[in-house]
Amino acid sequence: MRERLELYKEKVADQYASSPEITPPVKERKQQAEEERIKKEEAEKKKKEEAEKKKKEAEQKKKEEEEKKKAEGKEEKKEEEKKDMKTQMVEKFWSTVDMVLKPVEDSMDSVLGATIDPFTDRRYIGWLSLVTLAFNYNTWFITARLCFPYHTEDAIPYWFALDLLADLIYLIDSVLFQSRKQFVKGGDIIKDRAMTKKNYRDSERFKLDMISLIPFDLLYFQFGFKSIFRANRLLKADTFFEFSDRLESIMAKAYIWRVIRTIGYLLFMLHINACIYYVASDFQGIGKTKWVYSGLGSAYLSCFFYAEKSLLMIAELPIPDCMFGQIFQMVNYLFGAFFMSVILGQMRDVIGAATAGQTYFRASMDNTVAYMVTNRIPSLVQNRVRTWYTYTWDAQGMLDESELLDKMPLVMKTAIAVDINLATFQKIDLFKGCDQQMLVDMLLRLKSIIYLPGDFVVKKGDIGKEMYIIKSGAVQVVGGPDNSIVFVTLKAGCVFGEISLLQSSKDGGNRRTANVKAYGFANLFVLEKKDLFDILVHYPESQKVLARKGRKLMKSKGPAAAKAEEEKKKGLALFGPKPPTPKLLRAVGGTINRRFMDKLKVRLGSFSTFIIFTNSQSYCSLSSKRTVLYV
Repeated sequence: MRERLELYKEKVADQYASSPEITPPVKERKQQAEEERIKKEEAEKKKKEEAEKKKKEAEQKKKEEEEKKKAEGKEEKKEEEKKDMKTQMVEKFWSTVDMVLKPVEDSMDSVLGATIDPFTDRRYIGWLSLVTLAFNYNTWFITARLCFPYHTEDAIPYWFALDLLADLIYLIDSVLFQSRKQFVKGGDIIKDRAMTKKNYRDSERFKLDMISLIPFDLLYFQFGFKSIFRANRLLKADTFFEFSDRLESIMAKAYIWRVIRTIGYLLFMLHINACIYYVASDFQGIGKTKWVYSGLGSAYLSCFFYAEKSLLMIAELPIPDCMFGQIFQMVNYLFGAFFMSVILGQMRDVIGAATAGQTYFRASMDNTVAYMVTNRIPSLVQNRVRTWYTYTWDAQGMLDESELLDKMPLVMKTAIAVDINLATFQKIDLFKGCDQQMLVDMLLRLKSIIYLPGDFVVKKGDIGKEMYIIKSGAVQVVGGPDNSIVFVTLKAGCVFGEISLLQSSKDGGNRRTANVKAYGFANLFVLEKKDLFDILVHYPESQKVLARKGRKLMKSKGPAAAKAEEEKKKGLALFGPKPPTPKLLRAVGGTINRRFMDKLKVRLGSFSTFIIFTNSQSYCSLSSKRTVLYV
């Protein structure tokens, strides 16, 4: 190690010193270089071969894919050609139908219009009621005629006529009404006749309507007059549910229709059970056992009565004396229990939804009364609170209108507010000339408050933070020692308290100057000062208008202090300003002996008198009393 260390030190000191290691011969270095070159060439050859293989494989794959695409393209072309043939056939068929029906459709344009709004057009809803009637005829009588022996020779012509009438209603609905229904596409309401017709024909409802119109009745000629061939008419059920939805949307009390519909479901299930019971009786033998139909009286009414007793479980039934009867009765009981639970649950939901508001009102009132009783509130106050709850609910159907409006979009709330109060706002002198949008924003900030008879809306001396608009009822401006003097009565549409919105609290400027109390029940809209200032930030021009008008109105309707000051000034002005002392008298008074004046002051005590005669008038001023006498 020492030798190597000394050798390295010498090499560092002398850069030309040679290394002690043996230098490899030239031949070995050439062989190594040649081997490396050969290895590089072989590696490059392998890479080229691999690249060529990949290219060949990629080319083969492309060829295979192109062949597949060509094959698929040929198949698609064939399918498209087939589809084109089908679509062409369908288009030709419907174009022929349209040509045939065009005169009829054009003749109905003057009655129905080019298209129909299914949500607001009352004529369409009336037509749906007629289609629903036809659907119910098929639903009820197809099952009854299928089970009961009602196809007698005398009755068949009447049944056939009614069937034709129901089918005609179905056909008119599909041709004239459903094809005119407007629809929404991409947010736009489509009102073009051709597009509404195409939309109907592309829908699932059109397919069901067409199936329901297939005349399987022609099989009567082969198999006899049987109502089972009209079963496809029941596929028109969508019309019934559409009619139900549209009727609920236009009714003020939709729960009435929901109750009627639920009762209809109940009666229909009893009807189906009566039909099944008659079929079971016929299978067992009418009148052969105790539990089947005896064959006496009306067959339908007897079976319906049995269905009521079995499904509703309201009376005892005869015990079946055979295996079939026992199974039938057991299944009937189970179905009846399930059916009754469903119907009762639905009826509970309907009635609960109909009385939800009344329940909320009663719960709120009961909680408030319980709180007052617990805290021993005087009975007079309790009675007034009860009166307020009752009148508020009877007057507007809710305790707080804002709860309902908060759930609506801004456009709807604005429309309601504008319809109710915009005309009144435009009549207020303070807001004339202001931006209309600002008035609309103010309308959205209004709050409804109901006052009982005799309640003070504002009292003289209170801080004015709101203005009031009378929605209904009346208020009185009163005064006097016991507020028995009525100065004026304000009725619906009048406004008061608007000056306090612009007055500041400096020098008591926003104090109420009169007492206002409710005359009877009064419903008022209230606008707070804070809400007004929040709105004015966005309307600088209207802010200037209000400031200018506010100054004018405050001059004419300002606070009592300002008016008193003005009256005081006016009263003093009646006597004119105090005339100046003539110069001669001032000169004479200045030369009077001061001793004489001191003696005069001692005699008069604290009184000093100056007697002046000017223009046949004399002013006597008593300085210590600060009193002025006019003679």
